[in-house]
This record gives sequence, C-alpha cells and structure tokens, in this order.
Amino acid sequence: MNDNNKKNSNTSGLAIGICLGIAIGSAVGALTHNVGLWLPIGLSIGLVLGFAMGKKSDNDDEDKTDGQE
Repeated sequence: MNDNNKKNSNTSGLAIGICLGIAIGSAVGALTHNVGLWLPIGLSIGLVLGFAMGKKSDNDDEDKTDGQE
C-alpha cells in the first residue's frame, strides 16, 4: 500500500472516532445536564478509538499485501 492510502485510512478512522465521540459525549452530557464536561471527554475517547481504528486497518492492509509481493 502506498503512503497516500495509509494516510487516508488513518484520517478516516480519526474522523469516524471523533464524530462518534462527540455524539456520545453530547448524549451523556445532555442526560447528566453537564455537556461542558462530557463533550471533551467524548471527544478524547473518540480520538483515541479513531486512532486505534486507523492503526488496525493499516496493520490489516499490510498483512493482506505481504503475500502479494
């Protein structure tokens, strides 16, 4: 896989993670009436999970291409 595809894969994982984190943080914040606390917590958790998703897909892609050389 070339470098451009790796960058796009990691970026899309981050985008998905951030969106999910903001959504979950907003929902929990609305339920607890403390959006100011839960929005950044959700964003942080989403950022970490998104980064992990991007790294996992990079590793999966490398495993698939190892046998094709």
